[in-house]
Amino acid sequence: MTKQEKVTFVVNTLEELYPNPPIALDHKDPYTLLIAVLLSAQCTDARVNIITPKLFAIADNPYDMIKLSIDEIRDIIRPVGLSPMKSKGIYGLSKILVEKYDGKVPMSFEALESFPAVGHKTASVVMSQAFGVPAFPVDTHIQRLMYRWGLSNGKSVVQTERDAKRLFDKSLWNKLHLQIIYYGREYSPARGWDLEKDIIFKKIGRKSIKKP
Repeated sequence: MTKQEKVTFVVNTLEELYPNPPIALDHKDPYTLLIAVLLSAQCTDARVNIITPKLFAIADNPYDMIKLSIDEIRDIIRPVGLSPMKSKGIYGLSKILVEKYDGKVPMSFEALESFPAVGHKTASVVMSQAFGVPAFPVDTHIQRLMYRWGLSNGKSVVQTERDAKRLFDKSLWNKLHLQIIYYGREYSPARGWDLEKDIIFKKIGRKSIKKP
């Protein structure tokens, strides 16, 4: 099977399994999505969705957020982990939004990546899911599956993103990255991986990691 045939099989299979993949993080606008994605670093989406309603009930916009102190934000978000860094990031980016962007999240990779605690992956999620700009955020699921499928060497997130953008049509990126995440959680997890259920891996998986 050629690489292009593999790509076609992946796209068709995921489309059949997840025709309308929802965004896993609860939010109502670009700002709340940005905060939720920032909080999801090294934390499950499910846990973030427990904490964000408590935070957003007090501050669901940058103007209200900067009325809180960093310590107050930290106390609310503590259960998601990395709260010292994340609370400073939330306060800092909210202050920038108020002072520089009239409280609105800018539709710009460069601007988003300049914010404290916001990296390329977070910016990519916001650009793709809040603004519909083609992007391919690579998380641990996508990194793992692109390697297992033999579509990337898995050496770095940067390389995996480059390979994904090269192999998959740009019009599919925003939906496809969500589909791969859902597939990874359900059929191809890092732990408790059942090869018999992993229909994509069974068809196109990297032979060097196939188990007896």
